[in-house]
Amino acid sequence: MLLIRGRAGGTALTGTLYEPGETPPSYEGAPDADAPYVWVCDAFYEVVSGGVVQQIDDREVNVAFETPAPRGFEDRARAIEAAKDHLRTQFSRIGVAESAVAIERESVADAGSAVDERSRSGPIG
Repeated sequence: MLLIRGRAGGTALTGTLYEPGETPPSYEGAPDADAPYVWVCDAFYEVVSGGVVQQIDDREVNVAFETPAPRGFEDRARAIEAAKDHLRTQFSRIGVAESAVAIERESVADAGSAVDERSRSGPIG
């Protein structure tokens, strides 16, 4: 399991990439269980009022969340690329340049521990 995170504007968004042998969450709209790699992450967009107030750099942004859109992939590289694109897109939806989003990953060895892969393999981006 990989936690893939985008950081920009003083905040972060993290999604989960489930790998072969791991069980992704099961709920309405979840992808076919036969997909070996499954990406699950929140999606959000800026709203004029309501939502959740989020501090992005020096401004406050009202953010509304969509239902997570899990996606299944046949190979790891495509899943990671889609995760990076998803994270950059979410930040661009609230006015942050996609190029400003730093992408990193964290490998979760088991339910109780996480290994930060930045020191071993560098950032994904």
